[in-house]
Amino acid sequence: MSTRAGELKGSPAPDWPAVPGTLEPAVVSGYLEAGRAHENAGRVAEATEAYRATIAAAETGGLKRVQVEAMRRLAVVRHHASDPHGARRLCEASFAIATEIGEPVLAAEALNALGIIAFETGAMDESRVFYHRAMQLGGADSRLRGRIQQNLGILANVQGDHEAARSHYHESLSEFQRAADERGCAIAYHNLGMISANDRRWDEADRYYQRSLELARGMGDLRLEGLCRLNHAEVDLAQGSFDLALAGAEAALRIFDTIDSRLDRADAYRVIGTVYRETGRIQLAEARLRSAIDMARESEAILGEAEADRELALLYRAAGRNQEALALLYRAHRLFGQLDARRDLVEIRNRGRLLEETYLTVVREWGQSIESADSYTFGHCDRVARYGVAVATALGLDEHAVQTIRVGAYLHDLGKVKVPHEILNKPARLTPEEFEIIKKHPGWGEELLAEVEFPWDIRTIIRWHHERLDGTGYPDGLVGDEFPLTAQIIGVVDVWDALTTSRSYRAALDLSEAMARIEPSRGWWSPEVFAAFLAVVPTLTVEIQAEPRGLLPGGFEPPRPAAETLAGRG
Repeated sequence: MSTRAGELKGSPAPDWPAVPGTLEPAVVSGYLEAGRAHENAGRVAEATEAYRATIAAAETGGLKRVQVEAMRRLAVVRHHASDPHGARRLCEASFAIATEIGEPVLAAEALNALGIIAFETGAMDESRVFYHRAMQLGGADSRLRGRIQQNLGILANVQGDHEAARSHYHESLSEFQRAADERGCAIAYHNLGMISANDRRWDEADRYYQRSLELARGMGDLRLEGLCRLNHAEVDLAQGSFDLALAGAEAALRIFDTIDSRLDRADAYRVIGTVYRETGRIQLAEARLRSAIDMARESEAILGEAEADRELALLYRAAGRNQEALALLYRAHRLFGQLDARRDLVEIRNRGRLLEETYLTVVREWGQSIESADSYTFGHCDRVARYGVAVATALGLDEHAVQTIRVGAYLHDLGKVKVPHEILNKPARLTPEEFEIIKKHPGWGEELLAEVEFPWDIRTIIRWHHERLDGTGYPDGLVGDEFPLTAQIIGVVDVWDALTTSRSYRAALDLSEAMARIEPSRGWWSPEVFAAFLAVVPTLTVEIQAEPRGLLPGGFEPPRPAAETLAGRG
């Protein structure tokens, strides 16, 4: 769900006519009121120039309070016109002048606006500091307190603390009702709708959105009307009501086009693209999601860009375009990392976990596609991943290393797609020439991933999982410490799975036979790796072999090939 419900944004227009000398205060205040009216009605060009004229006239006439307010309002417009740096400079100037003339409420307004800018550009800790400073300066001003409570609620929502967010939104509503501020009440209802939707309280969300929409339309607040329609469309999308979701998102987009709200247009395009994807309109889905990514990037909306990347990756995954999907997921992963270096935002972490789950789904399905024609080895990558994770955990490796093992396991045999079918599936012993071809698959796998970046170093696993400490492995004959730990882990469990599963040229060995076969080769891997393998893998093998035949972890059912053949050689 969108987390924005702040003021309108816009774009520059031709210069306002020059201000003729010093104007009466009432005239200058009229410029400011005209700017507010234009902004609320979505006439962004007019609002921008009205605020510029107000600033110039107020500065000439020494009307610093009006100047401060106009600078802050113009900052909000500039921010939503994708100029966060210019917006921040205006807010900082507004705060400095307000402090200089002893106007704490106006200074607090500037701090609150700085908090919004920081939040929407991913600087969450800075945003929180601005909001709390604004609350301290704001005193008993109900309208301002209502806005700050609203923004603290949005921050709590992003942090995953829905109860705190709900409390802030109710406090916000109370403050706005006390101030008889209809627009503030509309925003509070809108945010309560979002938190209800996040908690899947659909009926409650619908009521809040409808109340917000009624107030927004009554006031002529186009941007808030658009946000209500878009967020309600996301509720419909989550419930599978695709026609309603599309209609709502398109209505929102028409509004955002009218007011040139690029930051919000990106979200609308993302929802429209997702609806098209879910209803099978692939080309339209790709075009709309590409537009969402471009618009979010132009607006420096990190979270919006990351989420659009993920939705497009899901489209490519469904189309079997695995390398393109992984490239998008890598970019989204990097963008999430920019949102908070300490990773202390629960909601961001949750979205990051969802992203990694998508990553794993893509690589897992890609790995399974390699073995899908072979009932003997189908499930090999899954088992190697489970064994590898167990060994890595026994060795005390950190979460990142464990994830490296898991992803590397799914793709460790990727290069076998280039091995000729008659060699890969030969039921008899390979000739020396045929085995030389098999030995090329680690290098081929590395080549297939040359253009794909990962958050984890899986290339060492793909290239070197057949190496040995004594230098007799392939493809590079690594010796001793040259053999990476992650590749050793996948190497030992890869051999074990080959021994304990049936192949066309032999039946699976039982545990004692398999152990007798692997024990003489323990020197291929470090003592620590082999000891961890002995500690966890045999027991896990018993558990895996006891699982229902044919159903793999995660609910994947192996295909039923026309003929049983051999795969996984090497």
